[in-house]
Amino acid sequence: MNEKEELHAPLVSRDTGSGADFSKSVLIKALAKFNDEDSEELRKSWEGESFVRHYERRVLTSIESYRTVGILSLVALPLGIAIGLVEVIFASGLAFVTKTRLSNPVVLTSFLPLAGIFIALLYKEFGKGTERGMNLVFEAAEEKASVPLRLAPLVMISSWLTHLCGGSAGREGVAVQIGATIGDQLGRLFKKISPLFQNSRDTFIVCGIAAGFAGLFQTPLAAIFFSLEVLVCGELKYKSLFPAVVSAFSAQLVAHYFGLSGYHVWVHAVKFTPNLLWKLLLLGLLFGLSGAFFSVSLKHTKRFLSRTFKNPVVRSFLCGTILSLAFIFLHGGRYSGFGEEITHASLQGGDIFAYDWILKLVLTVFTLSAGFQGGELTPLFAIGSSLGAAVATFLSLPPEFVAALGYSALFGSATNTFLAPILIGFECFGAENLPATVVVCAVAFFANFGRSIYGSQKKLGV
Repeated sequence: MNEKEELHAPLVSRDTGSGADFSKSVLIKALAKFNDEDSEELRKSWEGESFVRHYERRVLTSIESYRTVGILSLVALPLGIAIGLVEVIFASGLAFVTKTRLSNPVVLTSFLPLAGIFIALLYKEFGKGTERGMNLVFEAAEEKASVPLRLAPLVMISSWLTHLCGGSAGREGVAVQIGATIGDQLGRLFKKISPLFQNSRDTFIVCGIAAGFAGLFQTPLAAIFFSLEVLVCGELKYKSLFPAVVSAFSAQLVAHYFGLSGYHVWVHAVKFTPNLLWKLLLLGLLFGLSGAFFSVSLKHTKRFLSRTFKNPVVRSFLCGTILSLAFIFLHGGRYSGFGEEITHASLQGGDIFAYDWILKLVLTVFTLSAGFQGGELTPLFAIGSSLGAAVATFLSLPPEFVAALGYSALFGSATNTFLAPILIGFECFGAENLPATVVVCAVAFFANFGRSIYGSQKKLGV
């Protein structure tokens, strides 16, 4: 009997054995003709164990996975609440020191060198192992390191001092580090308690990042996808999706309840036409290259200053002196702090100088490279929006519209993320600009040459 006849023969008892055994052998031969993974897996299951037993194991595995996600989501709720409360304390401190500085900018900015000395000594005494900041978070997600609990108060105090004395820095880096620190500590604790959490440490860190971002910026959608895509470019950690959703929204709601508010401005959309499309492609290229320039400048300036001034105390003092003079004499503190004055002016038709974006970029890079603490995102919002407003006239587009695109796209380019900047544009400026935002952010993402402000960010297929 040939192979074809054998496959179609009645499944009854033969000389070779029972009808059931023969049926099994025929099915195995039939499945062998297929190359897809399911057929191969099914064939092997017939050879080694019963069909029912194989699928029973798969169902049990799926149930176990859902059980783990469910428990992690329950844990993410108090985690988000706790991080939200810490973010309220941090943001309240930032608001206080910023208001204090603005009441007497020249005097307080002149103390920036002394603040640099204090921060350097603080890290020398208490910050051993925490100097890598955000890079430590990336390493912890791969279980190559742990994030010490003392990192959170260290970055909070150092950031308050930086802003009190007029340094050009942001707040998101601190917020994300606070969230990741708490998340990592909780993840390590649960890993010791139960084997159920042996492979969940990165999920705790993702939840911490999402909660820290959402609590401070009040943009939970952007926070969720930022946490999912920032650790590894080209990979979304979907196993952490639902816990991240829970932690982000819980942190956002708690922080909002205690008075934190996000930045929301209605920006009139421009009709999407072929003429607009080529302008958007050009803007995406511009913002992508600008983000790459920021990332590369930050990396090499940090390296240069650390090699030139090996003593961090000396480095912070000398750089702080230069920075304080620059901040005082360049429009009386216009480039100090977050740069919100520049962002507001760009998005609401205020006065913008053509060089605002480059001065804010240079001073932010110099501030962070000198050892002062804070984030990069809020200055990036100022840089992107002011650059957009400056070039809008050349493209015959409304300055507010292009400023909103720059706000989102430069953030995406510098962090090497794609979905988060689109969503932050949606949450801050509304849905009308979403098509233009997607185009500009897509081009900016691919035009940044894979550069990122996070040196330890992994890249897969991008």
